[in-house]
Amino acid sequence: MILSRPYRPEDMAGCLALFDSNTPRFFDASERESFVGFLGDQALRWPYQVIELDGRIVGCGGHAVEADGVSVALCWGMVDNSLHGRGLGQVLTEARIAAARATPGIRRVILNTSQHTQGFYARFGFEAEKVTPDGFAPGIDRWDMVLKLD
Repeated sequence: MILSRPYRPEDMAGCLALFDSNTPRFFDASERESFVGFLGDQALRWPYQVIELDGRIVGCGGHAVEADGVSVALCWGMVDNSLHGRGLGQVLTEARIAAARATPGIRRVILNTSQHTQGFYARFGFEAEKVTPDGFAPGIDRWDMVLKLD
């Protein structure tokens, strides 16, 4: 059974296991410390969800309203590497876009991702604004993307 619920501090190990399952293709090992910091602080202040399948954390991701007041940024979204292609990422992304649409004044959703997942987000209508070769790490390009909600 699939369950989506808010992140709790005791979920950190499960979320880190997801990160590790997606390293080095989707995340560089050097990003792990930033993710640990996020989970220890910001994931409790911003809407951050985990997805459980039969009691095991198999996905996580959140969003945050940007300082401009018109943008929501998707942050730290991932699904267990062994479960890619089964629709969990779609469920997670659709839920975060719906939350953005429900937030008063929000006109766009932004994210940064890699060349490996930009096509996934393009299917939801995200368009590339900027591509930075090796922007995350050698071999992992940074794609800054936007979805206009207007």
